[in-house]
Amino acid sequence: MSITISLTDQDHSTLRTAAYGAVSLMAASGAPHKGITQASIVLTSATGLVGHVLAAKSKDIHLQGKSVAELADQVLPALTAATRLLGEQDPREADNFRGTVLIAVEAAAGPRKGEPSLAAAAMARKITAALDAA
Repeated sequence: MSITISLTDQDHSTLRTAAYGAVSLMAASGAPHKGITQASIVLTSATGLVGHVLAAKSKDIHLQGKSVAELADQVLPALTAATRLLGEQDPREADNFRGTVLIAVEAAAGPRKGEPSLAAAAMARKITAALDAA
């Protein structure tokens, strides 16, 4: 059985803002540059509908703010909204989105040697909570 998902341009923007915003939050919380690069690769390597949306060339990601708090005010609700809107249409794609973002966050947190910084670990927990709030 095939499920057809219908997403608006605004939905696509929400998904991209949420996913790329999560990586931006990790960068703003002090995650290492190499980890941020790996996280971006995770997002561009996604599959399924989520992969198509994240890989599309677009200028609809508008993350603004002068502080981590202002960035989080945009990204965390977008993560919840993206997971919710996918979950309403196809729970598998919601799981795909959640898994992709969590792998990107894990990659951003840094190399396997040692623990991520406390700030990056705290941000990863906030991102996870936003994904789970849907």
